[in-house]
Amino acid sequence: MQLGAFSLSLAVKDIAASAAFYEKLGFTRSGGDIDQNWLILRNGQTVIGLFQGMFEKNSLTFNPGWNQDAQQLDSFTDVRDLQRQLKDQGIPFVAEAGDGTGPGSFIVVDPDGNPVIVDQHV
Repeated sequence: MQLGAFSLSLAVKDIAASAAFYEKLGFTRSGGDIDQNWLILRNGQTVIGLFQGMFEKNSLTFNPGWNQDAQQLDSFTDVRDLQRQLKDQGIPFVAEAGDGTGPGSFIVVDPDGNPVIVDQHV
């Protein structure tokens, strides 16, 4: 099962303070919009997202169809196929991807209560 690019999505209280902190650790802004309360930061191949007021908890995020540089892959498993595979294994869902093709996402929760977001942008 190929889940695509990985990042950690952090639920932050003050996005400006969080961005300043992670920038001191060597992260640089690579996407998002601080005025919309979300940023994507990179340090080499490590990617974190800062989200103020969007998530209740820190989450693991996977992006089918993307590599770690957010470039589209030639071949990947569609989010809906991943969802079917997990359903067949009895994994319960918090949110599900709709039918069709293209962008879609789902959320599952691991045994310790950590949200796992699978978010396809292509």
